[in-house]
Amino acid sequence: MTDVKSGNNPLFLREEELRQSIELLFFAYRDFTAGPDAILKQYNFGRAHHRVIHFVGRNQGMTVSELLDILRITKQSLSRVLSTLIDRGYIEQRPGQRDRRQRLLFLTEKGQQLEQQVSQVQRELVAKAFREAGGDAVAGYRKVLAGLIDEKDRDKALGRIERR
Repeated sequence: MTDVKSGNNPLFLREEELRQSIELLFFAYRDFTAGPDAILKQYNFGRAHHRVIHFVGRNQGMTVSELLDILRITKQSLSRVLSTLIDRGYIEQRPGQRDRRQRLLFLTEKGQQLEQQVSQVQRELVAKAFREAGGDAVAGYRKVLAGLIDEKDRDKALGRIERR
């Protein structure tokens, strides 16, 4: 067994514990996305649509460039998803006030309703887990998640979250 090397090697850093944590993350993600997946399927949407709706909803008026930066997908991939959401009335695209070439993204009322419906399932799941784990565990969980974000992007990602 290869353990993570450190001056003090606590048991939670042993290979088996790390593998178990990775496996828990897979199971948690499966169940975290199951509810939204079922709702989105009714609209013939998938996880890419969910991510766009989520981030536009959390950052009303964001630019397409900002969304590309967050999602790290190609313009072509975003264009397909965004076009569907715009054509079906979930997202509105407006020109920037200072730079008319910018495309600013907003959820429509219909988009806000879908975002609320989908995120409600996840908020309830996370709230239940937080209640069961307790305050100290919640703080530790947030630290672990922040630590999983690529170091060069961490401050930017955390800044987006903390600005709200």
